Amino acid sequence: MRPGKNPQGLLASIAIVCAFLFAGFPPAAAQPAKPAAVTRADLRPIYATAPDVAEGKRLAEVSCTRCHGTNGVSATAGIPHIAAQRSPYLYAQLRAYLQGTRPQSAMTGAVKFLSDDALVKVSAYFASLDPARPAPPPKAAASRPDPLQAGKAAAAACAGCHGDNGVSSTPGSPSLVGFDPKYFAAAMAAYKSGQRKHELMKSLVATVSDAEVSSLALFYALQKPARAGTPAAGDAKAGKAAAAACSSCHGDSGVAADPATPSLAGQDAQYLATATSQYKDGTRRDEAMKGIVAGLDDKTIRDIAAFYASQQPQPPKVRRPLSLAEWTERCDRCHGINGNSGDPVVPAIAAQRADWLEPVLHAYRTGARKSSAMGAMTSVMSDSEAKEIAAHYARQTARAVSFVVLPCN
Repeated sequence: MRPGKNPQGLLASIAIVCAFLFAGFPPAAAQPAKPAAVTRADLRPIYATAPDVAEGKRLAEVSCTRCHGTNGVSATAGIPHIAAQRSPYLYAQLRAYLQGTRPQSAMTGAVKFLSDDALVKVSAYFASLDPARPAPPPKAAASRPDPLQAGKAAAAACAGCHGDNGVSSTPGSPSLVGFDPKYFAAAMAAYKSGQRKHELMKSLVATVSDAEVSSLALFYALQKPARAGTPAAGDAKAGKAAAAACSSCHGDSGVAADPATPSLAGQDAQYLATATSQYKDGTRRDEAMKGIVAGLDDKTIRDIAAFYASQQPQPPKVRRPLSLAEWTERCDRCHGINGNSGDPVVPAIAAQRADWLEPVLHAYRTGARKSSAMGAMTSVMSDSEAKEIAAHYARQTARAVSFVVLPCN
């Protein structure tokens, strides 16, 4: 138990550490496996005594409190709270800065003259402090709208031409399923800017915001793809041979591998033929496409369109966005309920500064901060989701924890 503290005010939870066999002890079934075994040396701050904590306070006042505050509660945007943080986690991060595996000039400068023993004491001191208070709730409910539902609502205005679920039954109107959202958004921008000449589409998308375009793109990308319910005037068999020159970009069967390239499988044949002719005459500006279709006559264009229209479209590799509840359920598996970690080497994130958590999530996603587990977790996280997750944990009540060391039999 930490010395000099009132157990009733300090201990919201107690974790038991089996000191001698911890390194080989298997993780609980509900917890992800650690990337490396935790040794007794890693847990040194748990064994800190009252004099160690007092010495850690003295060292922290010299090296740490200017940024993190005298009580470990930061008053500076982008600087994390470290009061009541799990001491072995703090110790591991300080060592990482000292060893250069977490390069950051300010922190490297703060710890470069501290011995390993000093790092232990500083970690134990900050862990002994009362945690930060949670951030206040927002003045008004500002939950992230469900983009899928927003896309569905916006798509109602498109159904007359493109079908209820984006599968066209109107000759000349394209199906909107099977596209990666990146391509869909680029196409909408081209209509809005006039790069694609279509006065009706230009007027329809003129007032559509980028957020609405993203929601529409997501909605159509997640619909079950099907061939357009429209006739094809060309010869699909002849079109297959003629389409060989198109396969390097659009795939052998019209399913593109590049998110920025449209899939053509199952598309309305009349729309495909019209679009190809527009690339040929320059109405649609794309130098690569213009060169490829320059030598095609009208019959060959119709045949190629018929071939692609006959192919089975495939869904793009797009995930359904997770709700905040789904995200926090995933985060709590490692970081504890409401971000109050009971694992000495996993950080608590309850009541942490949102303006620190959000960029950290971004750093894991881009690889600027290294962790295979966090990299995988954040790889599918959007900017808006990261912002919402950070704000959620900032509002949670932080709980201090003591680790009671017991010998194993």
